[in-house]
Amino acid sequence: MLKSDHSARDTAGTGLAPAASRFDARLLALLLFHVAVGCVSLIIVSQHQSYMLFDREYLVSAIGVSAAFGALAILFAIAPFSFGYFSGFYLFTVVSGFLWLNCFSQYKYDHTLAGLSAALSALLFLLPALLIDAPLKQLFVLSRRNFEHLLTAILVLALATVAAASSLHFKLASLSQMYDFRNELNYPMILRYLIGIVPNALLPLAFAGCLALRSYWKAAIALAIFPLFYPITLSKLAFFAPFWVLSVWIGSRLLAARAIVILSLLVPMSIGVGLMLLVGTDTALAFFNLVNIRMIATQASAIDIYNHFFANHPHTYFCQVGVINALFGCPYQDPLAVVMQNTYGFGNLNASLFATEGVASVGHYLAPFTALACGLIVAIGNRVAAGLPPAFVLVSSSMIPQIIMNVPLTVTMVTHGTILLFAIWHITPRTIFAQT
Repeated sequence: MLKSDHSARDTAGTGLAPAASRFDARLLALLLFHVAVGCVSLIIVSQHQSYMLFDREYLVSAIGVSAAFGALAILFAIAPFSFGYFSGFYLFTVVSGFLWLNCFSQYKYDHTLAGLSAALSALLFLLPALLIDAPLKQLFVLSRRNFEHLLTAILVLALATVAAASSLHFKLASLSQMYDFRNELNYPMILRYLIGIVPNALLPLAFAGCLALRSYWKAAIALAIFPLFYPITLSKLAFFAPFWVLSVWIGSRLLAARAIVILSLLVPMSIGVGLMLLVGTDTALAFFNLVNIRMIATQASAIDIYNHFFANHPHTYFCQVGVINALFGCPYQDPLAVVMQNTYGFGNLNASLFATEGVASVGHYLAPFTALACGLIVAIGNRVAAGLPPAFVLVSSSMIPQIIMNVPLTVTMVTHGTILLFAIWHITPRTIFAQT
């Protein structure tokens, strides 16, 4: 078992706890192994995705770039667990993948500048996201009874959302067929927001909260509601959500939170690599495609594609955000994901904050500053969650890191309910954890 996170949280109120008390060499070794497995995974990906290249001529330079960026892993071996740690590690994995792909990319743009900008952006995001955790004073705190009522209300809201959406669209389709019907989805605005917020922010919170209160039957109900969102969203994220949340909770019972964060990506990615190297069957390829390609490599490749597109097209200056678009207009009439589909034909290609708030919005030179701003926003989550047990934060936010890999931070915060999750963390009574 890796080193516990409890000592780290003892000093969380200071904002920056002593690094020596938190450093874990075994954790650092695990992180470096994660970077290495990621590179091997991308080599295998290049054999199955024509737009991802691999050339032995550039292998040494690619290894050098990955090793240099991998030095940032020491931040994760020093920092305490937090929401920023969870999200930051997933984004670290995305940028690490991009820097590897950047050495082999077939697209024409300034690859050196793009690589330096991405690496600096990752560093400036991680510094506040990992190291700022001074608690914000709770101006309002729910009582235990009212917290219980809140969790019950979330379950009722979840069932009402499923019922309302099912009346408009309900389709039982396999994962391979869901894309044939996804374009038929058309919900009113309020329902669209609820479909994004409830399963990704509120239901994991309800599950974690019910477990903390030992309301196990309510926790079971929360877990049982997750699968109901798949027929109304036709999303892989919704399909696998109950297994993911349950796995994170089981892991939190066995290992320290920091270890669970790393293993949550390393284990499935390693399984995919192992299956392809040792078995190589269609079943192995299906797993590899789902995890190693769709979950990880595609997000790294999106930064490569966005770099190419915006090397020859005007930047958005955040006009992809609806309010800014309404006030100042935008050179693109469609969402950026649709623009990328129309240009490259790879499907609707959403991308993380490094591609969207960074490359697309302001370009290489200013992207690190937007990344810093995003890191400060994520650090607010650390501060409002200060005083909550790491396992509770881990489980209640378990869906958000996967989302933040795929979409801009603005979408993560609003459309997927992260800002609401922050608010509930802030008013959650800390006393319930002492009592249980």
